[in-house]
Amino acid sequence: MKKLWHWNERTRLVLTLELAVVLPAAALIIFSVRHLRSIQRDRQLEAAIQRDFYQVLVIADKHMSEKAYEIVDQVRHEFPVSGGACPESLDRLLERYPYAAHLFLYNPNRGTIFRSQRARLHEPDFCAESAELEKMTAGEMKADYDWLVKKFQELNSKGKTPMFCEPHLVHRGDRHGYESIAYFRLPQAPEEPEEKTTVGGMIFDAEYLRDRLFPEMLSSLISRNLAETPSDKNSHTHAVMMLHIRGESYPLAKSVDWDGGAPEVERNLEGAFSGLTLAIKLQGTTLASLGQHFVHTSFLVLGGLSLFLAGGILLTYRNVMKEMALARLKSDFVSNVSHELRTPLSLIRLYAETLEMGRLSSREKYQEYYAIIRKESERLTALINNILDFSRIEAGKKEYDFRETDIGELAHNTLESYRYQIEQHGFTFQEEIPDDLPRIRIDREAIARSLLNLVNNALKYSPNEKYVGVKLYRDNGSVKLEVIDHGIGIPPGEQQKIFEKFYRVGNPLVHNTKGSGLGLSLVRHIVRAHGGEVSVESAPGHGSKFIIALPVNAGASGDGAPA
Repeated sequence: MKKLWHWNERTRLVLTLELAVVLPAAALIIFSVRHLRSIQRDRQLEAAIQRDFYQVLVIADKHMSEKAYEIVDQVRHEFPVSGGACPESLDRLLERYPYAAHLFLYNPNRGTIFRSQRARLHEPDFCAESAELEKMTAGEMKADYDWLVKKFQELNSKGKTPMFCEPHLVHRGDRHGYESIAYFRLPQAPEEPEEKTTVGGMIFDAEYLRDRLFPEMLSSLISRNLAETPSDKNSHTHAVMMLHIRGESYPLAKSVDWDGGAPEVERNLEGAFSGLTLAIKLQGTTLASLGQHFVHTSFLVLGGLSLFLAGGILLTYRNVMKEMALARLKSDFVSNVSHELRTPLSLIRLYAETLEMGRLSSREKYQEYYAIIRKESERLTALINNILDFSRIEAGKKEYDFRETDIGELAHNTLESYRYQIEQHGFTFQEEIPDDLPRIRIDREAIARSLLNLVNNALKYSPNEKYVGVKLYRDNGSVKLEVIDHGIGIPPGEQQKIFEKFYRVGNPLVHNTKGSGLGLSLVRHIVRAHGGEVSVESAPGHGSKFIIALPVNAGASGDGAPA
């Protein structure tokens, strides 16, 4: 026998969610995870930043050399020609340019003139440095003179001068200081033989390089170049730089935010400051940790998106299920309303036909039948009014006519018109309405209907202990209306749901009692339109108390304001 599969609405919904949402979302998550792992494996981000850092160091080397050439050219242009050179002229030049620690010149005919800053010769380290350099310069200039002249001729043909040679390391306490040495060709004196070239030189002051020139240049380079690198755009940190003597690890100079640690990229300088190494890194982190942070953050974001997606699917599922339940409630509503309409209509027709046929024997029977027809007509009218009000609310066209009203008088008159039905059902009725209540702005018809809906519920759901109490009183800035019964009560988990449209408590007595499920929903809408709130206090088997709280300035939106 062939088996037939039955697909109910819930099964189709779950299948639709899986095909339309879950499967694409799972594919997206799997693709994202694979992509993130490939980024982690290839470290493309780190390599890109390292390339950018190296380009920055190349640019930095160029700018530092340009600055050094600019400084040396200032001194070179004021250097005395060989014929007029004397120690006093070099001393005056040293006073004018304190960043030059030593000046010298050499001519094969006149020998070497070497001068140091006189104001610092009292310093032991500087004095020893001056004696060492004077001796070294005299020997090297004589030995390397022909090589220097040849190099100057080559540089002159290329339009370049001066020339930097091997730097000099000096002692500064327990560490080394760095001094760069620049050589340049001086103009010839008229009486000089054409072939005798005078060579001048300048040795940078180690303290000036360490304390001023290098830190200023590093800060300038950071602000000029690194603001354009991807590392600054994609992270909360920024690049920092450090300069150290080649072969040594401690910084000779560093940018303001240098925080130590291993550099990411280094470059040996090749221009005016050979012998130094320029290093760059990210402040407070490393490229490896930055890459790991990027991957971890991406995984966290992906996890968050996955949870968000799962929550969205769950919410969608719940909403669809709620709509399906609402559709079922609407179907029950149509069935209940149909029955509610048929019952009074059938009774009205039955008693009307009886009256029409004249079969009654006494006037009392006529009055009884007239009363029944009137009661069923009022019941039918109330039901139709509820349905019409609900329809207007759903369409957003419900309007209220707010007027200054004596709430106590309105409640009393409304209850008096309904007293017959209360007593006919065998209920004990208690009313507490004081005379000193303030007048408030309300829609009389809407508030009266809300009160009757609550009283009618008390009558329907109090099968044993038949009691209805209505209490009206002032509480701070509001007027409160209470409707109390000793009926079946409401479970705590359903006390908020009863104000939803079409909802009815899952109690057998409730379902055996016909109703539309609109009364409490309409009460809540009416009360909220007045700026108030409705609540319930109840326990199963111990009755219920519905409380309507209306502010004293209710209906401030004006007459005829739409709901």
